Amino acid sequence: MREILSDLVAEQQYQDQFLQRTNIRDWKLPTPSPGWTIQDTVSHLASFEEYAYNALEEGGSRLEEAVRYPNQAEFTLAALLPGRSMRPQDVIEWWREARAKVVDSLSRKSPSDRVPWFAGDMSAKTFATTRLMETWAHGLDIHQTHGAEPEDTPRLRHIAWLAWKTLPFAFQDAGQPYEQPVRVEVIGPAYAKYVFGPEDTDQVIKGSAGDWCRVAVRRRSADDTSLKAQGAVAEMALKVVRAYL
Repeated sequence: MREILSDLVAEQQYQDQFLQRTNIRDWKLPTPSPGWTIQDTVSHLASFEEYAYNALEEGGSRLEEAVRYPNQAEFTLAALLPGRSMRPQDVIEWWREARAKVVDSLSRKSPSDRVPWFAGDMSAKTFATTRLMETWAHGLDIHQTHGAEPEDTPRLRHIAWLAWKTLPFAFQDAGQPYEQPVRVEVIGPAYAKYVFGPEDTDQVIKGSAGDWCRVAVRRRSADDTSLKAQGAVAEMALKVVRAYL
């Protein structure tokens, strides 16, 4: 757990530092997520860290709140609404306190411990990876609002793995059969190679880790990247992949 938690904290601090350099008035700027401002984005991160803590320490008793809403979008919106009446300084403190509780709880878990979540339970290590992925994905929105692009770091390897690991779920969610396993071979920062999946499959995705991760969090279309798919299942994977659960 030490490695993933170290990278999770590093990603959170990276986004936190960028927010500290953001003018208070800019917190009301619209992000690429329709209807969301920077303040909404940080409120969302904070509220879902609270759900994460509940899942880790209280058996996920709050997860059933999602079924009270007609769809995921309305539930997600309701979770961030409290932040709209707060000062930006209070919203970022909300996020800091919530995420610290989650990291502390995860630090006392075994990597294989099961954690309940909205889409089903998962290992504590995978759960920590989802927290890193969500921080990074929404950080892309915050950066883009300022016309910036965050620097890709070796932390992308976790998100790249998660995107591959959740392919069966992504296919199922899209109503598509996952007929053959897909192998992902992508290049990260400093020319590091990240490889996931069996060697004997003829369904392969190759390209940049940054592109693969951005496609997996639906911030970029595969058509706008240099990613290459070999095989029909791999081609479909680029269309349906979604790292978030």
